[in-house]
Amino acid sequence: MWQAAFEFATFYTEPPMPSTPTKILETFPNPRPGRDFHIHMEVPEFTCLCPKTGQPDFATLILDYIPDEICVELKSLKLYMWSFREEGHFHEDVTNRILDDLVKATEPRFMRLTAKFYVRGGIFTNVVAEHRKEGWQPAPRVDLTQFEHQSNTRG
Repeated sequence: MWQAAFEFATFYTEPPMPSTPTKILETFPNPRPGRDFHIHMEVPEFTCLCPKTGQPDFATLILDYIPDEICVELKSLKLYMWSFREEGHFHEDVTNRILDDLVKATEPRFMRLTAKFYVRGGIFTNVVAEHRKEGWQPAPRVDLTQFEHQSNTRG
């Protein structure tokens, strides 16, 4: 009887994780390299450790970029972000390190990383870091008429 219980517990408590954190950022070719288009991603569960106390620091990371020839693959980005969970970093350091790694992997026309760290000691911290490819200029902004919610219904 105990042998069967032990085998059952071993089976359900020791399966290998299907994925593990990694610093490898995978990429794929931009499907429309002739056009500037904006990619917006939000990472609401970013975690690293405070290098002073070892306590966890939580943040929402917001990544906005205009790709050139290469885009970042989402699963690899998730595993990359996970890799910081057990590392100690100051907010300013980790934000710039992530931006540097993403720029190195994708060589975008433009990239902005906004890190919105949750309160720590009564202080919220936001860090914004940007990269702009040399010589790249954005197209002029086009402001379109704003429509109210449900404006297409008549009544």
